Amino acid sequence: MKTKTTTLPLGNSIRGLLLIPLILVCFALSPTAQAAPKPSPTPQAWTATVGAQSTDKGQQALAFLPNEIWIHAGDSIKWTFDTDEIHTVTFLTEGQVRPPDLDGCSSSNPATFDGSTCVTSDPFAAGAGMGSSFTVKFTAIGNFKVVCLVHENMTGAIHVLDSKLPLPHDQAFYNAQTTKERNAVLSDSDSATNTDGHALIAGIGEVSATAGGSDTRSLMRFYNPQTAMQDGKIQIHVGDTVQWTNQDPITPHTITFGTEPADPGPPSANVTQDADGALHATVKLHSDNVHSGVIIAAPQERAGLPQSPLGFTRFRVTFPNPGVYPYVCAFHDSLGMTGEVDVSP
Repeated sequence: MKTKTTTLPLGNSIRGLLLIPLILVCFALSPTAQAAPKPSPTPQAWTATVGAQSTDKGQQALAFLPNEIWIHAGDSIKWTFDTDEIHTVTFLTEGQVRPPDLDGCSSSNPATFDGSTCVTSDPFAAGAGMGSSFTVKFTAIGNFKVVCLVHENMTGAIHVLDSKLPLPHDQAFYNAQTTKERNAVLSDSDSATNTDGHALIAGIGEVSATAGGSDTRSLMRFYNPQTAMQDGKIQIHVGDTVQWTNQDPITPHTITFGTEPADPGPPSANVTQDADGALHATVKLHSDNVHSGVIIAAPQERAGLPQSPLGFTRFRVTFPNPGVYPYVCAFHDSLGMTGEVDVSP
């Protein structure tokens, strides 16, 4: 298909250029044009929120709220944690390799960040968790990325400007944005894709993005698509196999029967692998300790990096004996992510 190009006469082009200053003047005088807030002569203390959750803690907003803020050099931001799920507020240096654990960065609170040394909150410090806070003072001009070391698709941006420059928004605007983004993430809904009668969904999630970064909405429940219940309960018969599938793109879960292991990462020794890559175990007695290990999707592919292997997203358990077998997610049982398998003869 050819693209048709229309050329305006020269006289029309000149008249259009002459109209531009008049249009700009009219826009400036328009009642809808708002002047930017004036620069602040003294450092300001800004506030923001980390995470959000539903009343039953099942739905989690893995997000910095808001996830984009403009401040002046010398200002500080106080992030308050508004969820029982663990998070970090972390600023890495430019080009720094993301640490595999929570070590390696200063965790003093309040912290000072100028881009030369990484700083992070400590989710395991005394008093950390719901209602706690972490404050960072920004002493250098620049555009800095804020990340959570626990959740990869949880990022934001802090724009630190010279104190002589005006800021585009005030605290009231960010408060309104926090409420808007929080409601948007928590009100989002996802549907499970597995309709197998012996299937449970171990978490559902969705990643969304703004110009400042990415957020994740996670349902931290064992969901039964047959009953549309989030209680993790399922009824089967002796000899049946139940399959759990993690449909969250970023949040890890486990399926754990019996005692929770000290290290929830690897599966228990009695777990095998099926031909299609799914993990498989057998629970014979209530006293059996069976642990899936981490069930999570493979990380998203990125140019310039080796291809990631397929993640372990499925876990199957066969039940040869009748009874009621409770299980939990070792990461999120404190949030109510529990269930039980009722095996009839």
